[in-house]
Amino acid sequence: MARRKSPETEGGAPVIDAPAEEAGTTGGAKRSAADTIRDEAGKLGSQAKEKARAYAEDGMGKASSALDEVAKLMKGAADDVDDRIGPEYGKYARSAAQGISGFADTLRGKPVEELIDDVSDFVKKSPVIAIGTAAAVGFVLARLIKSGIDAAADLGDPDEPANG
Repeated sequence: MARRKSPETEGGAPVIDAPAEEAGTTGGAKRSAADTIRDEAGKLGSQAKEKARAYAEDGMGKASSALDEVAKLMKGAADDVDDRIGPEYGKYARSAAQGISGFADTLRGKPVEELIDDVSDFVKKSPVIAIGTAAAVGFVLARLIKSGIDAAADLGDPDEPANG
């Protein structure tokens, strides 16, 4: 049986024989650090989720108010269509206004999570329509932003002719 050298002389460097309890402490420290990081990440995730929910609820309120304004404009346009083209065409504008107003009421009446679930279900059932709708909304928003920028530029420089 080989005899073990003393700790001071083994391989020229001191050897420390740690008890089994101390050897496990490093692993325990790593585990507790990982648990702490996991807990903090969970807290941050919860805070982010709450903020996102608050922003979504605020956005829903603003969107439903904007939709109400669009519905009012559509109803006014329906009256103009009645006068200019005829009541049979004005009913389409009124129908669109009622649909928009109903959608605004739906936005107001549902919690954010339920709306997200509804949108997810719709996208899963009809991805082509969802992509087309997103493209159309993006196009309309881009046109609105561009017209707003053009209008602001026209107001800012009265010497230039208006874009049109």
